[in-house]
Amino acid sequence: MRHLLLFLSRRRGLRRWMEESPRAAALTRRFVAGTRIEDALAVTARLNQAGLWTTLDYLGESITTLAEAAAARDIYLELLERIHAQRLQANVSLKLTQLGLDVSEAACRENVAAVARRARELDNFARVDMESSAYTERTLAVVHDLHEAYPHLGAVIQAYLYRSEQDVEELIGRRIRVRLCKGAYDEPPEVAFPRASQVEAGFQKLAQALLLRGNYPALATHDKRLLENVLGFAAQHGVPKDAYEIQMLYGIRRDLQARYAAAGHRVRVYVPFGGAWYPYFMRRLAERPANVYFVLRNLFRR
Repeated sequence: MRHLLLFLSRRRGLRRWMEESPRAAALTRRFVAGTRIEDALAVTARLNQAGLWTTLDYLGESITTLAEAAAARDIYLELLERIHAQRLQANVSLKLTQLGLDVSEAACRENVAAVARRARELDNFARVDMESSAYTERTLAVVHDLHEAYPHLGAVIQAYLYRSEQDVEELIGRRIRVRLCKGAYDEPPEVAFPRASQVEAGFQKLAQALLLRGNYPALATHDKRLLENVLGFAAQHGVPKDAYEIQMLYGIRRDLQARYAAAGHRVRVYVPFGGAWYPYFMRRLAERPANVYFVLRNLFRR
């Protein structure tokens, strides 16, 4: 099922139909905050009241014009301004293909620099999301280069890639903040671990390195058993709870989000919004079968 859903996530015709369908859009409300900045900020305010922080992601990837890239950049700049004005506990997450990487790497770097610069000025933070393995090298190169001028810029590492151990070591050496996740794309066995047990072992190993030597890492997983193992390691080695974050996706394992926040952990929820929700939504379904059952159950409700 996972491979089928990831295959469907790349079908342009199906994406166009889904994103234009009011009924289909209604099904995303558990996982997507809405289409407008106001929707994302309202969700953030509600989560903040519950003791949860957020990172906001304006959905969209693989744009084809620099005008689209500039428009996405401006959305992030407005987000930072409004987060600051409303004194919300939130930062932003962005994708390089949305900011023009496939059109002009130079323009993409300028767009990311603009967001990172404003995040620094407002004492906030911007995270560059990781996309498929085809973009890993270029994504990390942009982060490495810009981090020297803009330390309020972080990266994401996907534990299922063979290269991730080396990448984590370099990011630790550069003092770049890392969000560690398992990985959500359909990668070939030439570049990624094919078995779930291998991915989990890789996640645990990388998380331990980041907890001991990294700069305020974010542990992004909904796997309770895996997370408990990692948090147990942190406690055994005297890593304080304010030295890292737990990160989870909006609408997924809300019980765990509340439980860890109540236990004194810093929990940040990844909150996506925007009209281009289909690829993100399908990757979330592929990650966890329970999400598919949730959607099907609601599909037939009146």
